[in-house]
Amino acid sequence: MPTNSTTRFSNRVENYVKYRPGYPEGLVLWLQTHYTFPASNVIADIGSGTGISADLFLKNGYTVFGVEPNAPMRKMSEHLLKDHTNFKTINGTAEATTLLGQSIDAIVAGQAFHWFDAAKTKTEFLRILKPGGLVILIWNERLTHSPFEEAYDQLIVRHGKDYVKVDHRNINTENIEQFFQPQKCRLQIFSNRQVFDFEGLKGRLLSSSYMPAEGDEGYAAMIDDLQKLFNKFHSNGFITIHYDTKLYSGIFK
Repeated sequence: MPTNSTTRFSNRVENYVKYRPGYPEGLVLWLQTHYTFPASNVIADIGSGTGISADLFLKNGYTVFGVEPNAPMRKMSEHLLKDHTNFKTINGTAEATTLLGQSIDAIVAGQAFHWFDAAKTKTEFLRILKPGGLVILIWNERLTHSPFEEAYDQLIVRHGKDYVKVDHRNINTENIEQFFQPQKCRLQIFSNRQVFDFEGLKGRLLSSSYMPAEGDEGYAAMIDDLQKLFNKFHSNGFITIHYDTKLYSGIFK
């Protein structure tokens, strides 16, 4: 993984849990319809974070190993998903999961693949997957279709420390297709959204590792700009952020 990617979310855990978007329920049904993907499968959720993606599959009966190098995020996932006996966390990375060879039916990476070293990760995925195993890469891609969404994105560019450098959209379909080669991958897009009052919008902004945290230089100016933005665009005290949930999937061998 790139330098500091395993620790950069350590001071964002609470906001990450409260304000990051989940994934549409229809995503699992789509996978079950298009692949041999029964609930008896064992999944490795790589870069599992606070358990957002793991939760979706656990609710559908899957066994999930959450591989996460960031201790605060890993511990939060253990707390939030403690009622799921089929969930276990592992202190590992995409490039070195520590999982047994050919022990995994499917690999999931939700909002995480852009942090991985693709070449080393591919070697590790091939090692831990059973023959003909499935790889599932998911992103919630924030849209900029409305005047508010466009202005919000401009605010992030203006105040973000390294947003342009680390934005997951730097990984495009061509990069992902290359990762799956010589096999093919499918792209399926689902609609997703979040509705926030001002405190929720503030929490959503602060859940991103590239934005100034409270006490950092530029924090006050950023929050002031966010308040002005909210005041201009809110409807009855609420703002909507829309996403395309992008699901890349394919057999990996």
